[in-house]
Amino acid sequence: MNGGPALVSILRQGSYLIASIHTALDDSQLVRFQQDLINQIGRYRSRGVVIDVAALDVLDSFGSKTLRNVAEMARLRGAITVIVGIQPDVAFAMVELGMGTGSVHTALDLEEGLAYLNSHLASPAAPGVVGFQD
Repeated sequence: MNGGPALVSILRQGSYLIASIHTALDDSQLVRFQQDLINQIGRYRSRGVVIDVAALDVLDSFGSKTLRNVAEMARLRGAITVIVGIQPDVAFAMVELGMGTGSVHTALDLEEGLAYLNSHLASPAAPGVVGFQD
């Protein structure tokens, strides 16, 4: 499953990762994307993740669930996730079919997604960041 080139571009910008999905992915490709992204969060010690789905005109239930799972896994690794660029028809279909994004924050576009991360990671009690005491 780890052979071949990456199927989704994942770019690092400071302490953020920006993942752009440019085409519909099948289930195995979504699982690989999930693994690649979670590994990169640890490798780069990322604090925020933006997943851009603007190019997708279809998002099935497995894709929706995978995005929610990615956000939860990222949160457990200390990063906040924002999904950006959900197209109007995709949003309509997701609501009609009961496939929400759960508690994952969404934004209209990349600019708003980065603004959300900047505003939430700048505060001392940022969600998803757990402090430990000795």
